[in-house]
Amino acid sequence: MSGYSVFPVTGIPELHEGDDLAGLILAGVELLDGDVVVVAQKAISKIEGRVVRLDDVVPSERAVEIAGDEGDPRRIEWILREAKRIVRVRPPLVICETRHGFICASAGVDQSNTPAEGTLVLLPLDPDASAAALREELRERAGREVGVLVTDSFGRPWRQGTTDVAIGASGIEVLRELTGERDSIGYELKATVIAVADELAGAAQLVSGKLDRNPVTIVRGLDLRGDGRATEIPIPPELDLFG
Repeated sequence: MSGYSVFPVTGIPELHEGDDLAGLILAGVELLDGDVVVVAQKAISKIEGRVVRLDDVVPSERAVEIAGDEGDPRRIEWILREAKRIVRVRPPLVICETRHGFICASAGVDQSNTPAEGTLVLLPLDPDASAAALREELRERAGREVGVLVTDSFGRPWRQGTTDVAIGASGIEVLRELTGERDSIGYELKATVIAVADELAGAAQLVSGKLDRNPVTIVRGLDLRGDGRATEIPIPPELDLFG
């Protein structure tokens, strides 16, 4: 019976802008062809300089209004600046569409696991490009063909709790289209697409932990080679029943 393994790359320190993430990964693990390197979004954001200070912004009237008595208007202002579109507001909660097309809380602006008090971590400008760049570095330096996923924690409508999902991808299958295939009794699947990248992200999070500061996880033993991009995952507006 086939299977796969998932394990963290330990020993990676707190990351800062310009750090050599590829080098730190290779110092902690010997990669094999076909591995999927799963990287927490914050690791990518930190080395790409996507960290801002709360005090470096003046809140707008809209930010002050949304923050109300419970929120920080400076944080809300950064959320408004990162958002492409405001989807829903229940002060101080803001659900946004990001520039990448993802629908999530706070436009991905996060105050947890930041480098220092009073800072926020923003999403990478182009997580797919970040994944591709890291994959190329690992290929050049280790001589291995691997896939790379950049992941973040998202909530889900109508279900409690968060799960990690893919927001950047390179070198792997992202969506597995099974429409037109037939099951064991001959039934033709009409609209079945498997969210492969998101399933990998969730599996990796179970191992890396939310508070353990293990930003890199390896998934080994699956053949998931492909050329998908995480920006292909959001449902197109014309097919969105809930937008």
